[in-house]
Amino acid sequence: MFEEHPTIRTTRQVSRLTIQRVRDPVHNLIEFDTQVELERVVWQLLQSRPFQRLRRIKQLGFSELVYPGATHTRLAHSIGVFHTARQLMTTVRKKSTENNETREKIALSAAMVHDVGHGPFSHAFETVGKRLGLKLADHEVMSDELIRNGEIAEILNNGFMAGFAANVANMIKKEGKITLHNSVVSSQFDADRLDYMQRDRLMTGSKHSAIALVWLLANLDIGNVTTGIDDTEVGTFPTFVIGPKAIQAAEAYVMGLFQLYPTIYFHKTTRGAELLFTEILVRLVRLVQDGAVERTGLPANHPIVRFAREPEAVESVLALDDTVVWGALHLVRLSEDKLLASFADRLLNRKLFKCYDIRSEIAHRVDPHNLSESQDLARIEKCCASIAQKLQQLESEEEGAVPRVFVDATERKPYKAGGSSHGHNEQIYVRTDGGMLIDIRQRSEVVRALSVYKLTRAYYDPDDGDARKIITDIIEGEITNVRH
Repeated sequence: MFEEHPTIRTTRQVSRLTIQRVRDPVHNLIEFDTQVELERVVWQLLQSRPFQRLRRIKQLGFSELVYPGATHTRLAHSIGVFHTARQLMTTVRKKSTENNETREKIALSAAMVHDVGHGPFSHAFETVGKRLGLKLADHEVMSDELIRNGEIAEILNNGFMAGFAANVANMIKKEGKITLHNSVVSSQFDADRLDYMQRDRLMTGSKHSAIALVWLLANLDIGNVTTGIDDTEVGTFPTFVIGPKAIQAAEAYVMGLFQLYPTIYFHKTTRGAELLFTEILVRLVRLVQDGAVERTGLPANHPIVRFAREPEAVESVLALDDTVVWGALHLVRLSEDKLLASFADRLLNRKLFKCYDIRSEIAHRVDPHNLSESQDLARIEKCCASIAQKLQQLESEEEGAVPRVFVDATERKPYKAGGSSHGHNEQIYVRTDGGMLIDIRQRSEVVRALSVYKLTRAYYDPDDGDARKIITDIIEGEITNVRH
């Protein structure tokens, strides 16, 4: 993955390499000049154990079950974020008087390390953590720990100055002084979003979500916007804003980001695989913690078993990655536990549960002409919530056995309007011809018209005819209730 470009060679030795190159499918050549302090330190970060682990964690988790090309890793994304952050920093230098070399280094380092704490299958692992109350399964908590302590902290502190790692961690957590450099790391136009939107689209082969990146970057400006809580103004902070010529490009950006969710991140097959993974990991951890390792099919020294025993130990989490889980499935499918054996075999061989799109069914039955009148929308919401509740109750009643039905319900807003002391950093501000800064919703009917994407689904064994009947009977009962 890394290409080395040597400097002058002699007959006795090769002089120190100064330019290191990464050939990237999104950004082409990404170069690191190791004679430059920042780039030398970032290159050292890439060689560290926590970063090399990211080679074995895919950016999109189980999306490759739907999009075979979606095998790109968290490592590739992190390098792309750093590269994009350097481009954004050029805008900061050109258009702001707030030039601060130390803050630049902190922001660029933060862009590089922001995802270092992701666990196997990324966000699916966080769902496991929430179910079991395991704080290090949260990638933000784990990233913070890795940045402040251990190998990454040593590289940052020795490469720059004492306390530098803590400053990087604070910027990622939005703690301490907020300057324009924070926008490079966290804003509507931050380096993270700008990289993954391009990378995920390219690697999945999706034709949705195209953005005019060059035009957006060319029309990025700097503005001071008001921040506050509710209706109380707290102060102002500098952030990226767009000029009036980039309204359409910004609309496409908002829509593109939004489209990634129904087409890729919330794809029914991906979510179904995540469901199986979650149930497997939760059951494994619980069995180990209950002293029943022999029922898992895994040896006592397996990384997953060690993690279950010491979930608060950083080393336990660092030992986990996608390959560890895939390898474990071959053993787990021979487990004494029926759920583990069944679900491991399903996930390993892509024999996933069937998806029943409850919300789509309810919407068609309640509002067949798609008029979206308020009373119909209210009936749809009430119906979906009630069905989900009843199915979840059925699922909980079957605890200990292999559940027959699982519920998946979530939503995604197309545009986050803020609402907290840091919330306004999530808004897109447009500079008008008169020099005023206004929210893009005030200028764009397209953004204003976008509605929240919601899903309510049930997953069931396609060979279990009774399971589908249970779902349809509950749906029919709820539709009858909302019509009366």
